[in-house]
Amino acid sequence: MELSEIRKKIDETDEKLLPLFLERMNLSAEAVKYKKEHSLPILNKTRENEILQRVMSESGDMEQYAHRLYMMIFELSRAYQATLFKNGSKVREEAERALCETVNEFPQRTSVACQGVRGAYSEEAASKMFPRGNLIFFNSFDAVFEAVASGFCRYGVVPVENSSNGSVKAVYDLLHTKNVKIVKSGRLCIRHELIGLPGTKPEDVKEIRSHEQALGQCSEYLKSLGTTVKIQPFPNTATAAKSVADGKDKSVAAIASHSVCELYGLECIAENIQNSDNNYTRFICISNKAEIFPGANRLSFAVECENKPGTLYSIIAKISALGTDILKLESCPITGRNFDFVFYFEIAASVKDPKIVSMLESLEYECKKLIFLGNYSED
Repeated sequence: MELSEIRKKIDETDEKLLPLFLERMNLSAEAVKYKKEHSLPILNKTRENEILQRVMSESGDMEQYAHRLYMMIFELSRAYQATLFKNGSKVREEAERALCETVNEFPQRTSVACQGVRGAYSEEAASKMFPRGNLIFFNSFDAVFEAVASGFCRYGVVPVENSSNGSVKAVYDLLHTKNVKIVKSGRLCIRHELIGLPGTKPEDVKEIRSHEQALGQCSEYLKSLGTTVKIQPFPNTATAAKSVADGKDKSVAAIASHSVCELYGLECIAENIQNSDNNYTRFICISNKAEIFPGANRLSFAVECENKPGTLYSIIAKISALGTDILKLESCPITGRNFDFVFYFEIAASVKDPKIVSMLESLEYECKKLIFLGNYSED
């Protein structure tokens, strides 16, 4: 056959396929009505497996393609059913409460928890979000989360990822285990300097202290120093700088921001030592309850699901079926469990969209656990 004739037959086939697909989706709507009336779940794996087995046995050499086609049909069907299956789930109730109770303007004069000491990048990020905020410093990320979860501080600001050195795993672990929500996020351009006591020369330095993220962001510079310089991780860049000032030892330096020089009486030994000039860190603002301010267009949630083929694909397919962009996907092992993971999603969406809430409801029911982490905007 000529190509034009082949295309004509494809068009004719598509004309038959579309009405059948629409009929199947309409039948899915009828099925969800019955499920709702009889308190049945949307997902019926036994039924889906029976269909897949039949389809694969009848598909010959096209078995794998037929399998993928029907998996997508199932996902589209469930996504459509979820928009009709409003069952008052926890995630819906949480989103609706947040929309009703949140004020129109982001607060400014309030208590804000930060990790580290004065001069830390977290202080700069928090001051940017809360120009008139009362900043309170804590020794660890865990202490920041605890201060927010307990209500001691209304908000907390912590780093979540860096453009050149990846995610801050400790923060993701705490998002999974602590009952907090994300209410805002922002980016901060990071410029690292090697700093030390006044008069310190590069050749004097035998030990460099800083946070692991900062050390990673300056790995090329550190590599250039050879193996004679000891690298010492510290809980925070500003804490490392303060220890240098307190120690009065010119052989010890720190990697931190320029702002700590004046703060702790130190001097810059080498500037702009980060691997990339395009070095940004994302910070999130956390609260002990969901708050959704005007302009919120990013939505974060975490899911625990079964460790078997196709599970993650199923979640991604639900999001894709709504035409929603996935901005970030992070997987982290669950401490104390054997190769079980929690997946963190950040998507371009709002809970004001009923289809998005229905999709979250569907995941809440089908997955072991769903944690709604917040709907917010990013500066």
